[in-house]
Amino acid sequence: MVRVRETSPPALLLFIAFTVICGGIYPLLVTGIAQAVFSKQAAGSFITDGTRREVGSRLLGQPFSDDKYFWPRPPATSDFGYYPMGSSGSNAGLTNPDYLKTVAGRVQGLREAGVTWELPADLVQASGSGLDPQISPQSALVQVARVAKARGMGRERVGKVVREHTEGRQFGFLGEPRVNVLELNLALDAAK
Repeated sequence: MVRVRETSPPALLLFIAFTVICGGIYPLLVTGIAQAVFSKQAAGSFITDGTRREVGSRLLGQPFSDDKYFWPRPPATSDFGYYPMGSSGSNAGLTNPDYLKTVAGRVQGLREAGVTWELPADLVQASGSGLDPQISPQSALVQVARVAKARGMGRERVGKVVREHTEGRQFGFLGEPRVNVLELNLALDAAK
């Protein structure tokens, strides 16, 4: 049988010590290092426009529906749009009838918007997080004609902006080439 009086003070002291270390000192230390070494990322990677007004984060997808803008991946949080607090993937598999109906609706919407090329998967399927800020270069290229027409710009000029904003694989071998939709749209707004 364990005696409560003999074990309580050491357990209480350990509880207090670990609470101070793990709940106070460690978070402050990690936050301080992040602010010193990665200050922009630690602050949310916000992007500013020409007036230095914050217009979004480089890390979160945002809705664009106007024809003069490149459209992002569809959100997985479709009930709330691009709602970062509800970021999640879908539990629906590739054979789920509701999922197939959703994807078919997205394909139809893109066809009605004039996208006639073969559609890359990332334009009709949400990502695992549901809020990816990037699309594939192919997804950007199939939208060039629509964006160029809506802006009254030449396709070559819009395509050049897409190529300028295409990021390669991280460290040369991680991930796939990608285009940040918010940065691309801001660059097009500035290219007037």
